[in-house]
Amino acid sequence: MNETGCSFFSRTPDRAFAPEDFPGDERLMIEQAEQFSRKEVLPVAERLEKQEDGLMPQLVRKAGDLGFCGVDSPDQFGGLGMGKNLAARILEYLSLDGSFSVTLGVTSGIAQLGLALFGTDEQKQRYIPRLASGEWIGAYCLSEPNSGSDALSLSTRADERNGRWVLNGTKMWISNAKWAEFFLVMAKINGTDIAAFLVERGHPGVSIDREEHKLGLKGSSTARVLLENAEVPLENLLYLPGKGHHVAFNALNLGRFKLAAMSLGPARQAIYESSQYAKDRKQFGSSISDFGLIRQKFADMAAFYFAAESALYRTGHNIDAAFDATGGTIDGNRQAAEEFAVECSAVKVLATEAEARIVDDALQVYGGYGFTEEFPLARIYRDARVSRIYEGTNEINRVFLADRLKRRADEGRASLGGSGDSFINGLAVQAYAKFDKHQVVVGALSDLTLLSYAEQSARLRAQRLGGIQLCAYERFANWANVQAANAYQTVTGEPVNVPAPFSGHVDELAEAVLRTRCPL
Repeated sequence: MNETGCSFFSRTPDRAFAPEDFPGDERLMIEQAEQFSRKEVLPVAERLEKQEDGLMPQLVRKAGDLGFCGVDSPDQFGGLGMGKNLAARILEYLSLDGSFSVTLGVTSGIAQLGLALFGTDEQKQRYIPRLASGEWIGAYCLSEPNSGSDALSLSTRADERNGRWVLNGTKMWISNAKWAEFFLVMAKINGTDIAAFLVERGHPGVSIDREEHKLGLKGSSTARVLLENAEVPLENLLYLPGKGHHVAFNALNLGRFKLAAMSLGPARQAIYESSQYAKDRKQFGSSISDFGLIRQKFADMAAFYFAAESALYRTGHNIDAAFDATGGTIDGNRQAAEEFAVECSAVKVLATEAEARIVDDALQVYGGYGFTEEFPLARIYRDARVSRIYEGTNEINRVFLADRLKRRADEGRASLGGSGDSFINGLAVQAYAKFDKHQVVVGALSDLTLLSYAEQSARLRAQRLGGIQLCAYERFANWANVQAANAYQTVTGEPVNVPAPFSGHVDELAEAVLRTRCPL
C-alpha cells in the first residue's frame, strides 16, 4: 500500500493527501496567512486579551480583505470558492493566537456553513458577502443553559405571528456574541420540531448579555444571546421547517473538521516558542535542549503533530471530493456533509488531544517560567483547554463516533472489516464484534477507531515521504499500539501482546524540531 488505502470507516479507497500536496499557488496563500498571524495578530495579543474596543473587528476586517473569511465561501456570493481542505490549512496558520482563531473561525466556519449548504440564493446574497469580507462577524447559536451535549433538548421556541417569526429563549456560550451582526439560531416550532433562523443583531428583541469570565480565550467574546419576542422575517427561516437539525448538525460536522485545524495552530505556536526557549535556556552549564528528557518531549511533539495533521488533511481531501461530486444542490450538500461525519469527529478528538499534550509539554520545557503570564505559554495553555469541550465534548464525540460507525456498517454504508494492514486495525475489527452500548465500551471502541485512522494516515504519508517523517510515524505507532492494546482489553477483557517497538528516534526528531522551530 502506498498513497491510497481504505480507512477503517469506509469501503472505498481514498488518497492520503497531506499538507505537502497543496499546489504552489495555494502554498503562497498559506504562507500569507502565517505572515498575517505573526505580523498583525501576535504583536497585539495582550491588547486582544483586554478586549480593546474595536481591535478584534478591525483585525477580522483586515483578514477579510485578504480573503481569509471566505476561502471556501461560494465565489458567486463574494467568497473565493476554494476547497475546505485549503480553508482548514489557512485557518491552522491563522490560529497561532487562540482568541483571534475563534473569532475568525466561527465567522468563516459554523456561522456561514449552514447558510452556504442550505440557504436560498437570495439568503446567501444577503448575508454571505458581508461575512466573507469580514464586514460582519458571525455567530452560531445552538447551546442553551440546560441544553449542551443533548442539543435537541433546546427550549428556545419560534412562533409565527402577524407575518413574522417571533423567537423566545436564551442561547448560552455564544462565541462572538459581543461583535456579531449575524446569528444562525436554532429554535423549536410546533413545540417539538427544530428549525434554523437567520437572525440579525438589529432585529427587534435581540440583545446580548454580559461577557462570561473565562479561563482562557479572554480576547474572544463569549456571552448569552437573549431572544425576547425577537421579530424575524418569515423569509429568514433557513431550509425547511422541522429540518433545522440537518442545518445544525451538518454545520457542526464540518465545524469539527475546521476546529481540528484551529487546534493545531496553537500547538504549532507552542512548538515555535518552546523550541527557542530550550535552546536559549542554560542549566548546569548546558542548553536544556541538550537534555535527554527535554529532547524526548520535542520528539513526542513532532510525532503527535504529524499523526493528527496526517489524519486531518486526508479527511479534508475526501470531504472536498465528496462536495465536488454532488453538483452543489442542497440535497447533495447535505449528503456530502454527512458522509464524513465520523471522520470529522475523529479528527476533532485527535487534534484537540494532540494539542493538549503538545502545549502541556511545551509549558513543561519552560519550567517555573511557563507558569507565569510573562511568557506566552501560559496564555496558549489556558486557551487550549476549551478545545476538548466545545463543538461537542470529546466524550460525546467518542459516543457518537463508534455508535454512528456501527449503524453505518449495519446499513451497508461502511465496513467494519477494516483493511487488515496494521496491528491496531486488526484489534479494532475484533473489538467491534463485541459492540456494546455501555459508554465505557463505546469509548474504548472509539479509541481503537481513532488510533486506527491516525496510524494508517500517518503511515501512508510516511511511506511516501520517508526520512524524518518515517521517524515521526514510528514514534507515534509505538505509543498508539500500547493505547490500542489497552482499549482492546477494555472491550474484550482479553490481554494482547504488543508488537516490538520501533526505534524511538528521539535525537533525530528533536533535532529537526529544534532546528526549524516548527513541526515536521
